[in-house]
Amino acid sequence: MTEQQSNDLDPQRDLTRRRVVVAGGAAVAAAGLGTAIATTASAGETSAASATPSASASSPSGEVCYRLTSETTEGPYYIDADKIRKDITENKEGIPMTLRLKVIDSDSCQPVAKAAVDLWHCDALGLYSGYESSSSGGGGTPPTGTPPTDAPTGGTPPTDAPTGAPTGGPPGGGHQEPTDDKRYLRGTQLTDRHGFVEFTTVFPGWYRGRCVHIHTKVHVGGKLTDAGYEGGHTCHTGQLFFAEEAVLASAEVAPYNTSTTERTTLDEDGIYPGNGAQGGLLNLKYRKGKIEKGVTGSLTLGVDPDATHEGTDL
Repeated sequence: MTEQQSNDLDPQRDLTRRRVVVAGGAAVAAAGLGTAIATTASAGETSAASATPSASASSPSGEVCYRLTSETTEGPYYIDADKIRKDITENKEGIPMTLRLKVIDSDSCQPVAKAAVDLWHCDALGLYSGYESSSSGGGGTPPTGTPPTDAPTGGTPPTDAPTGAPTGGPPGGGHQEPTDDKRYLRGTQLTDRHGFVEFTTVFPGWYRGRCVHIHTKVHVGGKLTDAGYEGGHTCHTGQLFFAEEAVLASAEVAPYNTSTTERTTLDEDGIYPGNGAQGGLLNLKYRKGKIEKGVTGSLTLGVDPDATHEGTDL
């Protein structure tokens, strides 16, 4: 199904509820997470950082406050938070990736502790676990020439449902029921008292009509049970995006270079709101020319814990 572009820029909303925090180096170091991401890239390293918006206020802790992180559609392939874990790779091939997120209350600029952060994304060849039969990732013999860099000629409207996915259904990408019991590259964790959560995964691949991205949800007010995280409500549904430089670097190494699927760039994507960190553009760090060794991504998510954003009505 076609996803609608996020439109969270509602002038009726109080601007004090629309800020996101970028933690200062000292604050991040104190939390014991994200220090490497905040540093300037040293020799042989590339830091593909998202654009930084103008500061609107400063909290007592010294953190700089910005607007709320953009809300986007959930997409068709969400599965409830039933896998509480840090490592979501399940031995899937791909560039190792460590993802560090911080969740803060955009009004108070305080960390949101014990929030459940959901993550899900496709594998290196564009397949989603739970929906392999309706995914359209492509792989096989490595193609000759330059790895794909552009969307198909004429421009296919970006969607979040790979070609072949069922059509019809509700808005927000038209959620579909799982077609298989696989759950790789999916997981949920609770934020610590500093609002941090860290996942071990792989750099996502791409599929027709969408740029490289990761889906995320933030839930508050619930609790962990034997069946996963239950109760509460979803205060944020968003997507995390990747700078083109990093995506092009990934396309040169296996297994990404075996993809036969044409790629949509960040600028061509119909979901990315084009507003940098506020829109979910990750800060990335990796060794230049050695991206296969691993990537670290980080971002602070500014949320309104009192709001409900399921991502099914956008």
